[in-house]
Amino acid sequence: NAAAGTVRQLDPRITASRKLSFLAYECASEIGVDLHSDIHVFLQDIGFPSGVLLNRICKDIQEVEMFHAQTTKIRDSLDFWVDGVVVNVNSIADFRTVGFVGKAPRGAVAYKYPAEQATTIVEDIGIQIGRTGVLTPVAHLRSVQVAGTTVSRATLHNEDEIKRLGLKIGDTVIVEKAGDIIPDVVGVLPSLRTGKEKKFHMPTHCPMCNSKVVKKPGEVNWYCANAKCFAIQQEQLEHFVSKAGFDIEGLGPKILEQLRAADLVKAPADLFILTREDLEPLERFAEKSADNLLQAIREKKTIAFHRFIYALGIRHVGEQTARALADHFGSIKRLLAATQEELQAVPDIGDVVAQSLHAYFRSTDGEQQVSSLLSHITHITHNKSTQQKEGRLIGKTVVVTGTLKHYSRDEAKEAIRAAGGKWSSSVSKKTHYVVAGADSGSKEKKARDVGVQIINEATFEQLLGKTKNS
Repeated sequence: NAAAGTVRQLDPRITASRKLSFLAYECASEIGVDLHSDIHVFLQDIGFPSGVLLNRICKDIQEVEMFHAQTTKIRDSLDFWVDGVVVNVNSIADFRTVGFVGKAPRGAVAYKYPAEQATTIVEDIGIQIGRTGVLTPVAHLRSVQVAGTTVSRATLHNEDEIKRLGLKIGDTVIVEKAGDIIPDVVGVLPSLRTGKEKKFHMPTHCPMCNSKVVKKPGEVNWYCANAKCFAIQQEQLEHFVSKAGFDIEGLGPKILEQLRAADLVKAPADLFILTREDLEPLERFAEKSADNLLQAIREKKTIAFHRFIYALGIRHVGEQTARALADHFGSIKRLLAATQEELQAVPDIGDVVAQSLHAYFRSTDGEQQVSSLLSHITHITHNKSTQQKEGRLIGKTVVVTGTLKHYSRDEAKEAIRAAGGKWSSSVSKKTHYVVAGADSGSKEKKARDVGVQIINEATFEQLLGKTKNS
């Protein structure tokens, strides 16, 4: 993440100042060796740093475990950040024999280190409001160093998670970074309480607009009932201009806040009627920067159909669902006219998503937002997603539940798509197979209830045209 952020810097001087280095680990062509370890030696010999001194050839899994434990202890003393080791089949021939799952080689596995933990104090619990109006409790922490960065905030997800942790304001807690990236409160140390800790209560009114908060049936989250809430509208605007949405360069959160504070933008469509005269009086907007932003907005008057759908911010509609809708309906006119039953007929869209879509397009706010946007959009383009033409799962929808022995969830998803099938996260009557691994849960039960065929991992591999050793 640090490297990716560095190379994306617009100012090359910042990139240069961070002194990125590169460790080579593979050759793109044959060099006449039989072992992967020899490739590292060759790379080192011709001048590429390849971490040869850190590598270890292990005879068995016990030696792998020992190496992992040893490097866990020295990771902080290395000249670069590392979050685990890669266990690689050393024989190049054997590596090729075990093959791939989708794009992932079976002969190489990332063996992550345990997440670094630290203790700190929860000084307060605040509320963050998302674009759908959901209220998310956030722990305000006494600043602490975790995995190389200072952590002062961590999401608590929802009220139920706070109850599960038994967390109070003032508690000493254990924090870690999930995947060495996202701060998370994983435990409370009640033995360190002083008696001054306070129980947290979810607010009965939105902290931003003071409207009542409501909990929807069957959900754990609380929502602001006011669709016009400032915080909700801000999040919706940020979603609209995001990379997967309209991707408008130069429109970050601070600029959007500035435009809203000046009463220039209340809804996404307002972006398309901004003028230079609107922008120039604002802080940080000279003539050139105003023109650049207006040009970036004008360029988005032609937009891809799936981006348009995603940018609307409809609940339960992510990038994949937006693409599926664009492919199925082909035009905004057909999508807007679709009944709930027609929406349910779209591959990978279940009852809940179809209901959410139908409710949005029939609501006054939804109709107004789409209509106002269409009045400014010149052209909505659509190139249908390419479909796999061959494979044993062509036209089949597959759900995976539980833990598989030979596949991670992402590997199973890639394998299904590579075989021409469609991955789905939910079971419906349109599902063809449910692959049940160890500790499978409610999805397997639902499959039985609706009469969907349940298969084990061995049968799944047969459908993929593979065996456990292929």
